[in-house]
Amino acid sequence: MPEQLIFAMEVTLNGLMTGVMYSLVALGFVLIFKASGIFNYAQGVMALFAAMTLVGIQEGRVPFSHLINAIFGTEIYDFGWDVPALLAILLTVLVMVGFAFFVQKVIFKHLVGQEPIILFMATIGLAYFLEGVADLMWGSEIRTLDVGLPQGINLAIDETTFNWFGYGFFIDNLDIVATIVAAVLVAGLVAFAQYTKQGRAMRAVADDHQAALSVGISLNFVWILVWSLAGFVALVAGIMWGAKSGVQFSLSLIALKALPVLMLGGFTSIPGAIVGGLIIGVGEALFEFSVGPLIGGATENWFAYVLALLFLVFRPQGLFGEKIIERV
Repeated sequence: MPEQLIFAMEVTLNGLMTGVMYSLVALGFVLIFKASGIFNYAQGVMALFAAMTLVGIQEGRVPFSHLINAIFGTEIYDFGWDVPALLAILLTVLVMVGFAFFVQKVIFKHLVGQEPIILFMATIGLAYFLEGVADLMWGSEIRTLDVGLPQGINLAIDETTFNWFGYGFFIDNLDIVATIVAAVLVAGLVAFAQYTKQGRAMRAVADDHQAALSVGISLNFVWILVWSLAGFVALVAGIMWGAKSGVQFSLSLIALKALPVLMLGGFTSIPGAIVGGLIIGVGEALFEFSVGPLIGGATENWFAYVLALLFLVFRPQGLFGEKIIERV
């Protein structure tokens, strides 16, 4: 088998794994948009905040320690204990549920029935507010996230591909775990949206807030549920990306890579988020591999957005999105 073809196969596999990581972020966008019609600009910051909170709890750090020390002249930074990973994850989930209550009670409770642009602007303000709170709460240092996930080359795949092709493929164990987690998440979220009373209520609220209220659906409950689910998805994405590249403020920028994923898969499709992520991941990896050397490289920075632009021109609702028909 030609060497270039073997290398392309390895690049494709790694592109698929990277696409799954993009999809984990895009899932949070889809959940909130599908259930409330809100494009949540703050989803990337939610992933950052969840990852920082998880690390802070694991390390036993005192929240707002820098602020407390500045006000009272103390030198308190941690409680002196380490929290097990599983317990830290559960506590972080509770924090994200509390954040969902805060978002609903303080912000969106007062914006029922408002235009989508107003709701979108509210999420922009929320993103910057949450980023500032994360900085005050946990500090801005780069931290290592370790919850026991396997990392490094998968030896089984390396040995198998070496026996087949004479060349071992480098596939990260963390990417494989992310793929399995994403598959379970999508299956669970689709089942929840399609087959539960709460899932049907979410879809009804997305169609029309006032109509949902008129048939007895509680907007407060639905929006708290939606933001809690989005917070959980943000935590999963934050764990995977934090374990891969460290917990730092640039983590919030992964939301920008989720936008082309949404444009390809559709803003209202949970499976579409995964398919869109896989297309983006494989597309940018193969494009860099085949075309990048000819034009100076670094095509990963713009390929996804050019592909998304083409989809916006020819199929703006995405591959799996619902085509909106307005009658006037």
